[in-house]
Amino acid sequence: MDTNDRPHYSDEELEEFRQLILEKLSKAQHEYDTLCEEWNNSEGNDTTDTASTFKVLEEGAYTLGKEEASRMAQRQLDFIKKLQAALVRIDNKTYGICRETGKLIPKERLRAVPHATLSIDGKNMKK
Repeated sequence: MDTNDRPHYSDEELEEFRQLILEKLSKAQHEYDTLCEEWNNSEGNDTTDTASTFKVLEEGAYTLGKEEASRMAQRQLDFIKKLQAALVRIDNKTYGICRETGKLIPKERLRAVPHATLSIDGKNMKK
């Protein structure tokens, strides 16, 4: 099939999605940076003046907090990578085409999940 025969969004529509993705990417990057700061923060609550029992509990809570921040940062990084891949698809003019059905993913879905590569039908076919 010739690339001109494939369904695709217009340049204006792709630009609309690019702006949406750039906004989400900026917010996601800020959130990622905040999570990394939280994860790398060694200051935290000082436990030097607490009883040893409380110190152990506090250190355990601190460790759990760092682990959660690390998991959240990793999820945020994955989201950032998906958004960046969506920008590449916009540049290649393949954005919004379901990789399973080859049809256009509805705009409503792309506005809700701008990094989507599957339409709902395509997603259901994968199950």
